[in-house]
Amino acid sequence: MSNPHLPRLREKAAALPQQPGVYLMKDKAGRIIYVGKSRKLKNRVSSYFVGEHNRKTERMVAGVADFDTILCDSEMEALSLENVLIKQHTPHYNIKLKDAKSYPYIKMTDSAYPRLIVTRDRDAGHGRYFGPYSGTAAAYAAADAVNRIFRLPTCRRVFPRDIGKERPCLYRQLGRCVAPCTGEVSEEEYSKTISAACAVLSGGVRDTVRLLEEEMLRYAEGERFEDAARCRDSIAALNHLQEKQKVVADAQVEQDVFAVYADDTCGVLAMLMVREGKLCGKNEFVFSAAEIPDEESLSAFLYDFYRDGTKLPREVLLAFSLEEEEYDTLSRVFSERAGRRVILHTPQRGAKRSLCAMAEANAKERAARYAADMVREDKTLVSLCHLLGLEVLPERIEAYDISNLGTEHIKAAMVVYADGGMKRADYRTFSIQSTSGIDDYGAMREALTRRLSHIGDNSPSLGTAPDLILLDGGVGHVHVGREVLAALGLEIPIFGMVKDEFHKTRALTDGENEISIALEGGVFAMIYKIQEEVHRVAVRQTMGAKRKTLRRSKLEDIPGIGPARAKLLLSAFGGLSKLKRAREDDIAAVRGISKTDAATVYRYFHPNEEEKET
Repeated sequence: MSNPHLPRLREKAAALPQQPGVYLMKDKAGRIIYVGKSRKLKNRVSSYFVGEHNRKTERMVAGVADFDTILCDSEMEALSLENVLIKQHTPHYNIKLKDAKSYPYIKMTDSAYPRLIVTRDRDAGHGRYFGPYSGTAAAYAAADAVNRIFRLPTCRRVFPRDIGKERPCLYRQLGRCVAPCTGEVSEEEYSKTISAACAVLSGGVRDTVRLLEEEMLRYAEGERFEDAARCRDSIAALNHLQEKQKVVADAQVEQDVFAVYADDTCGVLAMLMVREGKLCGKNEFVFSAAEIPDEESLSAFLYDFYRDGTKLPREVLLAFSLEEEEYDTLSRVFSERAGRRVILHTPQRGAKRSLCAMAEANAKERAARYAADMVREDKTLVSLCHLLGLEVLPERIEAYDISNLGTEHIKAAMVVYADGGMKRADYRTFSIQSTSGIDDYGAMREALTRRLSHIGDNSPSLGTAPDLILLDGGVGHVHVGREVLAALGLEIPIFGMVKDEFHKTRALTDGENEISIALEGGVFAMIYKIQEEVHRVAVRQTMGAKRKTLRRSKLEDIPGIGPARAKLLLSAFGGLSKLKRAREDDIAAVRGISKTDAATVYRYFHPNEEEKET
């Protein structure tokens, strides 16, 4: 490990107190590259600068030029502060999966007639959340299954506002929806249905089946045979769901089981969910080799994963070990959040150890799939390197496209392809200001200049230089791009994406030669995906800007009527057409609209009447 700052860092660490706190490792530019917490700061921070470490820690320590500490009153306080600081600074060496908010959840809305929706945003105090799920496909599959079993509405109607306004849709006739729109389903009845759905999402299938059986009997006794049949079908669907679940323990067991597997390619944190003694769910979180977690970051992940105490089981099993005090700290935190005792431990034998082994096997299998995907990705990148004559594999590819509607709303989009997929967090759009009229070359020149001038300034995403630039255009765009690179003193491979008559990229051009990609299946698929994505983002931004313009009400052309008064008027009359037919007195009756404004609005829509008066 080569770090000229080590003697000074050891001396500084030796002066730290033996009390809880958070430490922030910084590189020579002052950037925070790692955040950690410890029960005893002196021991923990000093340990980084002596002895041997794993690869990740070695790389991190080699880049440390200084560190800061924040003293805390307790380890629980340090754990909470660490979590906040990681989210705030997103350090390079902290695992990205700590913040589970980027993973999808199923949310039960808090409306009068709640719905189940899939979302990545958690809004504390608004609705109830289930998850997180490992991907949107898993979340949507779970939501669709529950919606189908309990016949919950999935339309765009809002209840109770839209009750009785329109005829029921086809799903009512097919028996796929309870149809609150008919007014035949009370809030109380609907609430019971949604509660059962939430119980299933929480793993409580057995209790839900029992309630449905009781309800089915009541319907049968009251000769409501259609309702009884629907209960029967729901019970059958739930029993079928249960049959797919592996029996692992008695019916009272609630457990979450975590295991970690890591190799040179990646790391995987796998979680198995056991409810009512059955294995009913699995989540897998994949992170890069540079992010392989240690004991400290794993405890921080668990702290954040269970920040919503409603999803805490009675027991959390770990296939890995934590420091002794970590078990006590997390158990106390979890118990406080859940309002009951939550046990956290690492089993050494028996059925619980077997569950941990199962989680480990799942983590290892997911890592193997990830490695296989990366091999395919590397082969594609190698082929692309050979085709384009690149010196290094393009780990970060940036693509640009220009979109406009006539001479207005000119937008440039930048998308990023990295780590085998589109890196949406690094996308950027530029509103073009320097061109007048339709000038795609001028727009591209401005976008590239603005983006590439950030290289090396340590700004998020833009501070990193791309390994390859692709432009949605031909020879002319490539020449413009090369001029920008030369002006900024940069040497980055740049190519244009040449399209065929079906708007698919058939070749890449370096400004002089076309390089066909039609026969390179992997390269063609990757370039086509990038081209479609950058085009989609560019068009979306342009249309979004246009919609904002269209949403600017015609009323704002009236002297004295700004956006706020225009909104009041449109809301009061339900639209522009009714406002046009309204009398002046009716307009003046709108709260927030003065008599002078009302007269101005009325004269604007009835100029002929003013002429008659004169």
